Amino acid sequence: MSSAIQTSQSPAAETVLTVNNIEVVYDHVILVLKGVSLNVPKGGIVALLGANGAGKTTTLKAISNLLHAERGEVTKGSIEFKGERVDKLSPNELVRRGCIQVLEGRHCFGHLTIEENLLTGAFTRRDGNAAIRRDLEAIYEYFPRLKQRRSSMAGYTSGGEQQMCAIGRAMMSRPSMILLDEPSMGLAPQIVEEIFEIVRKLNATEGVSFLLAEQNTNMALKYATYGYILETGRVVMDGPARMLRENEDVKEFYLGVSEGDRKSFRAVKSYKRRKRWLA
Repeated sequence: MSSAIQTSQSPAAETVLTVNNIEVVYDHVILVLKGVSLNVPKGGIVALLGANGAGKTTTLKAISNLLHAERGEVTKGSIEFKGERVDKLSPNELVRRGCIQVLEGRHCFGHLTIEENLLTGAFTRRDGNAAIRRDLEAIYEYFPRLKQRRSSMAGYTSGGEQQMCAIGRAMMSRPSMILLDEPSMGLAPQIVEEIFEIVRKLNATEGVSFLLAEQNTNMALKYATYGYILETGRVVMDGPARMLRENEDVKEFYLGVSEGDRKSFRAVKSYKRRKRWLA
């Protein structure tokens, strides 16, 4: 696997993913994303934040070309990966180019062992069994729990172990970028922290870029370098993770921290927040 790559988000940083003003429509009628734009720098960790239904998963599926299975399509805008337009490619063609999605809910093959699940991630590779076995052992170094459970049926392992298996399976394709959808869903805080630490190690050591869709804003901003906040299919705010953590609106609406007489999230209409954020 590759060496470490810089992880800072800056104008000079090489961009690995560019989403330019895309709109997504389901069933030819329902407009879900409305002019979403974002960039992921090479070697960066970028968080895509927002409440349930904001459009995070749809954004990831638009990038990975999985929308057609749900009667959705990108009707405007463009998506570029490594400088090439990819929104018309099939999902497996995108995987071969180095971009893979870990779906929300883990989706391991329950009737296969952990090791068999990991090996399915290498189905697009053509570099031989020896290289695949070397990478499998490298995955076990990052995920010691998986090595202990390598011969266990995935369907009988814990939620945390299945999430680790899903990330490890994605790594077996030798990606340069992983789209990670809700990695904290349904997991205990200690396991969530463990998984995010592994993501940081993979980013720092292997140089893999990450785009994280996550409702756990506090955890995502702790590990990300940059963030975008979605509301009802639009990006309403973006900036370096540190800036977002210190923003009063983000503290109030997403981190559960309010000062003085500031109102609760539910008490403030979204258009007022959006007007204030976009001012």
